[in-house]
Amino acid sequence: MKYDADNASLPLPRTEQQLAMAGTPAVSSSSDANVLAVDTNRPLVKKPPQRKIWHGLWRLVRLAAVTYLAVILMLMWMETSLIYPAPQYPRGDWQAAETYGWEDVNFVSADGTKLHGWYRDLTQHGQEPQAYLLYCHGNGENVAYLGEYLADMADRQRLSIFAFDYRGYGRSEGSPHEAGILADGEAAQQWLAKRANIPANQIVLMGRSLGGGVAVDLAARNGARGLIVQSTFTSLPDAAARMYPWAPVRWLMRNRYNSLDKIKAYHGPLLQSHGNQDTLVPIDLGQQLHAAAPGTKEFFVCPGGGHNDLEPPAYQAVLARFLASLPK
Repeated sequence: MKYDADNASLPLPRTEQQLAMAGTPAVSSSSDANVLAVDTNRPLVKKPPQRKIWHGLWRLVRLAAVTYLAVILMLMWMETSLIYPAPQYPRGDWQAAETYGWEDVNFVSADGTKLHGWYRDLTQHGQEPQAYLLYCHGNGENVAYLGEYLADMADRQRLSIFAFDYRGYGRSEGSPHEAGILADGEAAQQWLAKRANIPANQIVLMGRSLGGGVAVDLAARNGARGLIVQSTFTSLPDAAARMYPWAPVRWLMRNRYNSLDKIKAYHGPLLQSHGNQDTLVPIDLGQQLHAAAPGTKEFFVCPGGGHNDLEPPAYQAVLARFLASLPK
């Protein structure tokens, strides 16, 4: 069809030459590219150096805070396993019962938990005991670790000794926690009182480390003929704070064993021993506990002794003197 210019309703397309004659600039494809192109020579806007430093520091602070919180939560979750390693049967020397004349004892705590211990009655070994002693062991032991040590002490000091395992230890059932272990100590004290046919407050209480916390609790609540503690603490959070000074353990720990407050209620004789090289429970914690005791007391320093070291031979003479001085 032929285009009729006279009757057309739309103008014909204008060429670049016609546009130029009309004074209208033509935009070429190359001009479009130049307009849309990024000027690579234009300087980029950079963050000030100070702002970058603060941003990096803030990221480090956040990372440190998250890590710290994670470690604290892990310590809280692991508290029971850290405090109570709880060696169970068959760990230890269980043949020592037969070797050293220990009698197996099965008894029950207040909540029905079945407990186990060893009793060595001196009368069955041809001697009259000068005292009946309840021994509360440390957190990393059971009675099978103590057969020879306690038998030797029984013969040397003329003692009938009952050593027992807390719940979750040795052959005792259950799981360890503060309230349960203190109840176990109460049950053991009552068992020995019944067996020896004497009042509970006529039993000599002896405890090492964690067992010192148990012995102090029993002495404060029920009384005792005498109290002997070895390498023990003012409270468990105080001891933990020395090991983890960067953690708020005093506010977070569930297991307390606050012996510093409890010992003020015990007015009987006290013999305390502690190694001056103890890094687990530093000796100044033992000295603070000793200072708070209101009754007759003696503090024996084990020269060069660590937390798990036995007392030196000189301690036996001090122990013998203490036992001989107890009221009848």
